[in-house]
Amino acid sequence: MIRENVLNSIVIAMSEEAEKIKKLVAFKKKLEKRVGKLESELKELQTMLEAVNSVLLEKGFKRAEIAKVPAPMEALPPAEYKDIIPLKTVTGELLANLYVSEDSLRIVPAEDKNFDINTPPFTQFLVERVLVKMQEKDSELARTGQLTPDKIFSYNIVREGDTVREVLIRNFDADRLRELKSTIRWTLEKMYEKME
Repeated sequence: MIRENVLNSIVIAMSEEAEKIKKLVAFKKKLEKRVGKLESELKELQTMLEAVNSVLLEKGFKRAEIAKVPAPMEALPPAEYKDIIPLKTVTGELLANLYVSEDSLRIVPAEDKNFDINTPPFTQFLVERVLVKMQEKDSELARTGQLTPDKIFSYNIVREGDTVREVLIRNFDADRLRELKSTIRWTLEKMYEKME
């Protein structure tokens, strides 16, 4: 009798355990189904986000062309520039002035300098290896969602014929400003040497 009671208790305990396991397996399947559905939804959303980023980059944030007509980039009143940096040759000849505001940089060649866009190393180095590369890096960061499209580095070269009138740059940080100052000064100095 005692043995029978013990066996019955074991059978009941085992069937309760089996029922719990059965419920856990059903719950696991439900969770897996939900996770699969969410992963599918996430992939769909990422695809849509990539498409939107691609359209934004294509339509509104294209690499700037070298403008033949001065492009209207709102000129900031002098008081809004936090810094004006003269770029000079090693002998002290003024090449250009850099007007720096919070998120924009305006490079204006000295009045007596007519820098031609065809004079190396302007296009081959400054434009293609510095400005374009910075823009491409930011475009990639925007494509992967690490940077908002409105924060992509952009530039515009305003010219009159082949003469550079100014270079307008937006969305740079302190490191890029340092790099831009040195590469622009070096580029203009090399161009000035060829003009002499």
